[in-house]
Amino acid sequence: MTATAPPARAAGRRPGPNLIAGAVLVGLVVIIALLSFVWTPHDPTFVDGGARLRPLFDPVYPLGTDKFGRDVFSQLLVGARTTLFVGIVAVGVAALLGTPVGIAAGMTDRWPGELLMRVNDVIFAFPALLLAIMFGAVFGPSTLTAMIAIGIATLPAFARVARGQTLQVMRTEYVLAARAAGRRGPAIAVRHVLPNIASMIIVQASVSFAIAILAEAALSFLGFGTPPPTPSWGRMLSEGQELLFGEPRLTLVPGLAIAVAVLGFNLLGDGLRDWLDPRLEEVR
Repeated sequence: MTATAPPARAAGRRPGPNLIAGAVLVGLVVIIALLSFVWTPHDPTFVDGGARLRPLFDPVYPLGTDKFGRDVFSQLLVGARTTLFVGIVAVGVAALLGTPVGIAAGMTDRWPGELLMRVNDVIFAFPALLLAIMFGAVFGPSTLTAMIAIGIATLPAFARVARGQTLQVMRTEYVLAARAAGRRGPAIAVRHVLPNIASMIIVQASVSFAIAILAEAALSFLGFGTPPPTPSWGRMLSEGQELLFGEPRLTLVPGLAIAVAVLGFNLLGDGLRDWLDPRLEEVR
């Protein structure tokens, strides 16, 4: 999924409801993740055989315990940290690698740029989950494997967005004037192209973050993501499915957390896109 290419934001525009709602949901997830660094009610990896399957609203365990006696609320807090960490690193790697590739493809002559994008299309042909499973099978399940696989899978989206925007910027008068003055390609890329496409890279990062969250959860669910005992929302889902009908909260709690995070980043991406491009709002 790639973001569309808006022009510069109109001065004085107010953020729309999607942007506000997305920022609130994303902020909630970030606060939960940051809170886990300084406080959790219990050790999320501690197994208490005498406290197995405690119900919701237990005086000691607010969200109950799982089949091993671990505190679900503490796992939820630390799971948010794990999910965001994987997403930040994966999307950061994709943006840092994909953006220069897209800029280079947009600034070079026709056949080198096309060659870069054809290689990009080959990578794009592999579904993110399939690529991550391949990496997990070869290198073993780990957080690092998940980050690298998700980063490579989302790299083509950044390259496509960067190339499309670069082609537009390269046709502007100020870039033509800079080239006529003898300014070289790297200087044009840094001083003219990158500042004008940065807003779209930010939008794409928000959209890709939601994809990264789903991919990390799916990998952990399948056993190719973050290994135990580190808490992960996807593995919480996997462990809870065995007791789906008897203890549905064990799947509902991490499932709702994943849904809130994905919805938040999708709304944030849509809101940023609307905010940066007034024409999209006029068409609706």
